[in-house]
Amino acid sequence: MAGRELTSLRSPRVKSARRLAKRAFRRRERRFLAEGPQAVREALRIPGGLAELFTTAEAESRHHDLVVAAERAGAPVLRVSGEVMAELAQTVTPQGLLAVCEFVDVPLADALRNRPPLVTVLAHVRDPGNAGTVLRTADAAGSDSVVFTDASVDPYNGKCVRASAGSLFHLPVVVGPRFGDLIPELKNAGLTVLAADGAGERTLDAAIDDGVLARPTAWVFGNEAWGLPDEILEHVDEVVRVPIYGRAESLNLATAAAVCLYASARAQRGG
Repeated sequence: MAGRELTSLRSPRVKSARRLAKRAFRRRERRFLAEGPQAVREALRIPGGLAELFTTAEAESRHHDLVVAAERAGAPVLRVSGEVMAELAQTVTPQGLLAVCEFVDVPLADALRNRPPLVTVLAHVRDPGNAGTVLRTADAAGSDSVVFTDASVDPYNGKCVRASAGSLFHLPVVVGPRFGDLIPELKNAGLTVLAADGAGERTLDAAIDDGVLARPTAWVFGNEAWGLPDEILEHVDEVVRVPIYGRAESLNLATAAAVCLYASARAQRGG
């Protein structure tokens, strides 16, 4: 079990973990923070994925199995005071468990090596909560990987990690390719590249009826406010819009992604 309780924010281990709230330090250390028992549980499923675990005495008692599993995995377990946990955590009401995890992203070539049937691409997505929710949705819909382009939010941002609800640890994540470099790689892997955008001439219904979604597909989703820029729309195979049957102006990013990804999942599984 964890040793004596750390009560000082000046502790070297605490200071090192706190720095991971900043992207520059995450990149340098190739580590990030994952908060709460669900994230800790999923991180433990990856050999060597959990580097360090901070816990309060209360959380250690409540989640005894996770603390024991972390120790068995060789990760140092550090008990901290509630005040220290409040500074380490990035939520208003910390759950008492916070893991320092190793980066989990993979090279694009690895994600595409086996010619995946369904890939999710986030281009110019800036809101970490939205990005994490799309990542979770892609996982649920059976997407084989999720690509965060260089113009998108950092998937290791704390809010993004929390919104993914553990899905960050479930499927290959690619970070940082330029969209112009990405398109040829997707097409070389046999993927039809579809952009989800309200400007599309073909509706999602028509894409389903015409058999477009039965093909191996990479769906591209854009910025929450202004969608996808013209330089991206010009290079995809087709722009597809989700039809609006009621009076709503549009769907939010996560909802549109869910509709499109599940449509592809169903089409690829034979309807």
